[in-house]
Amino acid sequence: MARGRLRTRVRYWFDGTMDRGTPALITWLALASLVLIALASTLVVLFTNTDAEENGGWYGVAWMSLLRTLDPGTMGGDTGGPVFLGLMLAVTIGGIFIVSALIGVLTTGLNEKIQELRKGRSRLIERGHTVVLGWSDQIFTVIAELVEANQSERRSCVVILADRDKVSMEDAIRARIPDTGKTRVICRSGNPLVRQDLELVSPDTAKSMMVLPSTGHDRDVAVIKVLLLLNSRTWQGTRPHIVAAVHDSENLAAARLAAGEGALVIDAEDIAVRLIAQAHRQTGLSEVFNELLSFVGNEFYLREEPRLVGSTYGEALHAYEAGMASGLQRRDGAILLNPPMDTEIHAGDRILVLAEDDLLIRPATRRPAIVEAAITSAPAQPPALDRTLLIGENSRTAKLVSLLDSFVQPGSTLDIAAPQRPEAALRRPVTNLSLSYKSCVPTRRSSLEALDLGGYEHIVVLSDDSVAPGPADDRTLVTLLHLRDIEGALDSPYSIVTEMNDDANREVAQVTKADDFIVSTKVISLILTQLTENHALNDVFSDLFDPEGSEIYLKPACNYVDLGAEATFATIVEAARRTGETALGYRLARHSDEAPRFGVFLNPPKNAPLVLGPEDSVIVLAEQ
Repeated sequence: MARGRLRTRVRYWFDGTMDRGTPALITWLALASLVLIALASTLVVLFTNTDAEENGGWYGVAWMSLLRTLDPGTMGGDTGGPVFLGLMLAVTIGGIFIVSALIGVLTTGLNEKIQELRKGRSRLIERGHTVVLGWSDQIFTVIAELVEANQSERRSCVVILADRDKVSMEDAIRARIPDTGKTRVICRSGNPLVRQDLELVSPDTAKSMMVLPSTGHDRDVAVIKVLLLLNSRTWQGTRPHIVAAVHDSENLAAARLAAGEGALVIDAEDIAVRLIAQAHRQTGLSEVFNELLSFVGNEFYLREEPRLVGSTYGEALHAYEAGMASGLQRRDGAILLNPPMDTEIHAGDRILVLAEDDLLIRPATRRPAIVEAAITSAPAQPPALDRTLLIGENSRTAKLVSLLDSFVQPGSTLDIAAPQRPEAALRRPVTNLSLSYKSCVPTRRSSLEALDLGGYEHIVVLSDDSVAPGPADDRTLVTLLHLRDIEGALDSPYSIVTEMNDDANREVAQVTKADDFIVSTKVISLILTQLTENHALNDVFSDLFDPEGSEIYLKPACNYVDLGAEATFATIVEAARRTGETALGYRLARHSDEAPRFGVFLNPPKNAPLVLGPEDSVIVLAEQ
């Protein structure tokens, strides 16, 4: 009985050591080899005399046995008595089994290690990297922008932590972004909501962290939980910059509380609505924002200019040969977009400059030549009354109505055409708008024709958020095709601003020749990426989308220069300065259908000849 229990305990102990994996198996094989060599060497010494002495005694035989264990072919030249040769043959045969088992164990262990690495569960050792938590279609925009932003860096790294297979993430990124330049993109499989998984991406040594919003009805809940996890974490050293976005404005306060001080949480819904409201009567505005928020083309930089201390903001507008002054940041951090032209620049202030790259900003050695004869003397065109048709209805309609009311002139009209009456939007208190409702099925041509589209200057097509983003975009495309075909039979054309969910569908929709496409998910991705690189731009973007203060407008070129007259962009800058506005560029109507600029030219050369026509517009920062 006792012998049986001992045998069971020994077997249990042996099984436990075998469960420890490849190192334990290699250890047992090594022990088996030592036992085989020691036993064979001892038997040779005990049962042979001359053979043991001729081969160096016990140690010499042990060395010979080791060689035969590792290389069976070594036995081919052996000579000696039958006992010696038989023992060497036994060592060789045992070695064949041991080496074969060792190869199998090493192969299995190597495969397991490769599979473990492919699962993305190894801990990262990086410094100064950018961490993206979560996965959605926005990830490709984020990575592309970070790659562009880090082009001037000698070495950069972007790390993605998501609850997906590492290999599938890498394959998807490689297919959409085949060239990442100097930026290494590393994927790790793990749930950002689990503290242990978060440690895989070395958050303590990261430069910045982005919480990427996911899809689904509870996407804000996941973002808030990740922010809580990051805020409650004990950081080793300085906490990296943290940026995130929520899709429901009602969750903004909770998300900011969860994120803590120093983190930035933006309201995706609010930004999307503000962009639609500003773009509905300004064709090309979305392209302006796409360039301003992207690292491709022109973006904003903050830089100190001691040489401008004591001068005014108006004088700073002509202070750059390459680059365009757009505002000031006071010493206390306050951002002033397009401040009054007589605002004095103090020591410690920074200039907000629009440029292709901070390395390309070049101060002017002298004031540029102004073509005074080209500056118009005619009064600016007064804002006209708007008659706008809003096709479709979603969760953002009520907020959009309020914003449209703040942008238009008193007496303007807004009609909402949707399958169901949007009571929340129609009950909104308005001051400048006259609201009404028309029943309409947006994908049905006869229903659209019944709206008398010829009586509207502007049409806004909203995405249906009651269905998935893909089918919603499909319905929007059908609506756009109907609208453009109906317009062909009308004498009064209208502008169309369309809300889309996927930027790929936006490219398909170019055939409809809509005037502007608002892809809110892309805009949010661009803003998040900008903020991961520069936290200070948060106040700049907040002001750009705020109806209070200065916003971006595309105003008729005739407000600044005589149409058809040869001028320069420096002349337009001066003309805008005299009206208290900051010129950022212009839009040429004849190029409005040509990708990738679609007629938008920001921060153009200041002294190059320029002739603007009646359909062209000037891009300015202005209060109204």
